[in-house]
Amino acid sequence: MICNHWKVFSQNVWKNLLIVNTILETQTDFDIIFIQELPWSIIHMIPSTLNQEGEVLVGTTHHPNWLLFARTPSSQSNAPRVLVYINITLSSLRYSLWNNIIYYKDILLISFINNHVCSFIMNVYSDSSHLALKYLKDTEVSVSNMLIMTGDFNIRDSLWDPSFPHHSSISDDLIIIADSFNLDLLALINHLSTRYSDTNGESNSVIDLMFLHSGSTELNNHSIHPDWHLSSNHTSLMITIPIAEEFIASSKLSIPKGSEEEVAFIKEASAIIRTLDTSNLTDNVKLENLINLFRSRIDWAWEKNAKCIRITKHSKQWWNEECN
Repeated sequence: MICNHWKVFSQNVWKNLLIVNTILETQTDFDIIFIQELPWSIIHMIPSTLNQEGEVLVGTTHHPNWLLFARTPSSQSNAPRVLVYINITLSSLRYSLWNNIIYYKDILLISFINNHVCSFIMNVYSDSSHLALKYLKDTEVSVSNMLIMTGDFNIRDSLWDPSFPHHSSISDDLIIIADSFNLDLLALINHLSTRYSDTNGESNSVIDLMFLHSGSTELNNHSIHPDWHLSSNHTSLMITIPIAEEFIASSKLSIPKGSEEEVAFIKEASAIIRTLDTSNLTDNVKLENLINLFRSRIDWAWEKNAKCIRITKHSKQWWNEECN
């Protein structure tokens, strides 16, 4: 399978667990899902040397079809307000969470490797005090090849909301931050509000934004879907963005554990090891030749006994954070 674009979904879910579950179950055509103001709940108590009653273990929604990236919450009251779900079919792109570059609970910076190039995506929730933006403004962040930055920025401005007649200095800070990552603000296809006010006399607003790599062909091509907001007071944002073309394997060779094929492979591998002649390894060249011979024989034994299977959302992953 060739992967040359991503379908991106972003929404503030207003701490609603049902919305998150619905998105994960229904929006399976998307590759990346950015969530802001996610729900956290207490899972159970875990043993602690400091508290007889134990420490609270806080968690959020997991799903077998999606890889979850989020900071570990220190408590339910101080839990992160951003996370990212990545479609499990794209797990081979080797994603990493970069806490050492940006260490702030409401900003999530994730990298992935595509065509031997490291790229970044960022999810942001900046509250009405603009704390996340102040962090980015005051923190020196050296990141190249940022692909997309999206989230709830809680800023009303005439730059992106035609119904709002004013301009804010906070908006200037946001544009400067985006420019430092070589990002441009995406123009809306449909000029609709992204947040619906629940206060009488307060108008709806545009505060959920997307920024894309400068010069991208998709800068005028993202849309707001008000009919998909469910019970949240924020609508969803969607866009399809190009990435460097990458081949994503859709099948692999596998030997089922405990099968007759596994027994045969182990038997043949053991015979290969026993018959290796190691008596004349007098220099590096002979050692390398022996290693190449061993590898080719093991490959032959594997291919002889393995079966070709299709990689699905239920396939077990071997790449995890420990491999990075």
